[in-house]
Amino acid sequence: MAEANVVPLDFWPSSYGMRVKIALAEKGISYECKQEDLEAKSSLILEMNPVHKMIPVLIHNGKSICESLNIVQYIDEAWNLKPSLLPSDLYKRSQARFC
Repeated sequence: MAEANVVPLDFWPSSYGMRVKIALAEKGISYECKQEDLEAKSSLILEMNPVHKMIPVLIHNGKSICESLNIVQYIDEAWNLKPSLLPSDLYKRSQARFC
């Protein structure tokens, strides 16, 4: 899948945001990270995550994916030509998502 327009919305000390950036790096995906101020939320975060209004959010080709584990799974499936981030065994995959 093309890498066009991959934008993670993040807040620098967030371990959840770091999880997303690590997954992108592991897959070799280039991206443009946008840092958010969680006290003065931008219109972009409010538009891309209207339910929780929180980070991390991955914007890919104008569509938003929210929550770090959902994002990691999306990255793994969208860029499936590279080695998988999650184990192929169902039980081990469920355990990886639990962390």
